[in-house]
Amino acid sequence: MAKQTERLRRRLAAIPREVKRAVAPALVQGGDEIADTQRRLSPVDTGDLRASIAVTPPGQMTPPYSQPGGARLAGETEVLVTAGNSAVRYPHLVEFGTIDTVAQPFFWPGFRLARKRAQARVKRAIGKAVRDGWGRGA
Repeated sequence: MAKQTERLRRRLAAIPREVKRAVAPALVQGGDEIADTQRRLSPVDTGDLRASIAVTPPGQMTPPYSQPGGARLAGETEVLVTAGNSAVRYPHLVEFGTIDTVAQPFFWPGFRLARKRAQARVKRAIGKAVRDGWGRGA
């Protein structure tokens, strides 16, 4: 009985690690979809704002101009979508407007429009990873 309990503990401890690895592609794809939606919604003057929207995959360094700039993402379960770069320092002014210009929201509406689909994809990937990992011997 103790041997079976220990085996079950090892298998349960191993699942999260495998789930994180298996879910990373779904996270990146969800981030890409959110970024694509934001790009479609962004106003186009020169196209620089649209081109500055970037996705940072799990474990990579964030862009130096983002908040927090140049930090490594915490682990295998985090994707960051940013707008702006060293030449495009005004996305927040476009998103929220200024005294002289009307707001042209693109970032948060794009996030809200694409979030449910991205979340559903990640949930499916988690479920699949757990099902696939559960059948393996530990």
